[in-house]
Amino acid sequence: MQTKTINVPDDFILGAAVSAWQTEGWSGKKDYQDSFLDMWYKNDKNVWHKGYGPAVATDFKNRYKEDIGYMKEIGLTHFRTSINWSRFLTDYEEGVVDEEYAAYIDDMINELLRNGVEPMICLEHYELPAALFEKYGGWGSKHVVELFSTYAKKVFERYGDRVKHWFTFNEPIVIQTRVYLDALRYPYEQNTKKWMQWNHHKVLATAKAVQLFKEMGLKEKYGAKIGVILNPEVTYARSSAPHDQEAARMYDLFFNRIFLDPSIKGEYPQELFDLMSKHDITFEYSKEELQIIQDNTVEYVGLNLYYPHRIQARTTAWNEAMPFHPEYYYAKFDLPGKKMNPYRGWEIYPKIMFDMAMRMKNEYGNIEWFIAENGMGVENEHLFKNEEGIIQDDYRIDFIAEHLKWLIKAVEEGANCTGYMLWAFSDNVSPMNAFKNRYGLVEIDLENNRNRNLKKSAYWYKEIIENKSFLAEDEDVFK
Repeated sequence: MQTKTINVPDDFILGAAVSAWQTEGWSGKKDYQDSFLDMWYKNDKNVWHKGYGPAVATDFKNRYKEDIGYMKEIGLTHFRTSINWSRFLTDYEEGVVDEEYAAYIDDMINELLRNGVEPMICLEHYELPAALFEKYGGWGSKHVVELFSTYAKKVFERYGDRVKHWFTFNEPIVIQTRVYLDALRYPYEQNTKKWMQWNHHKVLATAKAVQLFKEMGLKEKYGAKIGVILNPEVTYARSSAPHDQEAARMYDLFFNRIFLDPSIKGEYPQELFDLMSKHDITFEYSKEELQIIQDNTVEYVGLNLYYPHRIQARTTAWNEAMPFHPEYYYAKFDLPGKKMNPYRGWEIYPKIMFDMAMRMKNEYGNIEWFIAENGMGVENEHLFKNEEGIIQDDYRIDFIAEHLKWLIKAVEEGANCTGYMLWAFSDNVSPMNAFKNRYGLVEIDLENNRNRNLKKSAYWYKEIIENKSFLAEDEDVFK
């Protein structure tokens, strides 16, 4: 197939992301400052690939200047990470700041700015303090919502003069879906009502953080913005038949609109309340909470998009002896002949970028948004090294080019998308998969003191940033 030059808008963000817990390591962490992920790892280490977890991760806390040097070399315009709530405070109730950890964040932000990289900071990327999970049940507690506001205020006060891009959560639906809906992760409790309560409290916590952000005047004083990073699962029905279309619509309601609608439109779909009532899974809420959500919608959103979700109508009856699960209304569909990432087990379908962009344009008021994560995880990347020891990750280059092509096409058709953030800047530890699948522009060599090496994709990404263009396959959509 022939190639075509794709031009990137001049002001388009081209950056990369990681999170605190996946990179920092435990250096300097107090014993009582475990996050939920730390607690899970300590209690269930055997399910993490080869026993690797967040204890050392990439040692970013000690090597951030080295890593930021690589960011500058690649030319990243933006870098997204998180502040680890469990480490930022020594007293979660009173909001007492851990000055050692806070000073590290200070220095890291300053180092980014000195090197021309704009920091994008998320307040919670799976870093709920373990103490709050054990004492209050985590995001099942309204008190934890208040404690999150206390934490957010301390962070805004400390870094608000330098950080222009703020986000409350990264993928706020994920933890409780793995724990309480599917019982796949510690502490393995299938409880759909808890799942719903966690969902609501994270929506409420976002709204209260937006309210606090406005009260503190961070937009007026510093030109900052606040949003949330969601992971909508771009959903396709097996067929055009009404039963398949309805199944896909129900999936979308439970997993996408449950965060998209209140965060952007300021209200939950009424149908969601009806279904929660029908299945006795309604979360506890007040009219005041719904008003706070309505009055404090986000200014923009980051969207994490990796692969499509294909849905069909159920062909078997639901087992009524089981607790309610949204699968009551749908079944997953395995598309024959789909293109796959065999290492991760995910379908590769770059058009998700365009289709989600058109949805944001047509259904969500064309709010400002950007791709906060997109990337390709591959196992045993050392097998792709050339004689110079550089990983030849052409598969990643092709993956990014095809997804970015569809994203730019959407921008040309009026989507208010302002950028693309690759997952990830460097290889990093992931829940359970640990370092099994590598995503980074920068290799982390676990066998050699975690030394860093740029991959071929890093040099390619650098060229895109410098030239504001790249080559991609020329498909009919561009003719």
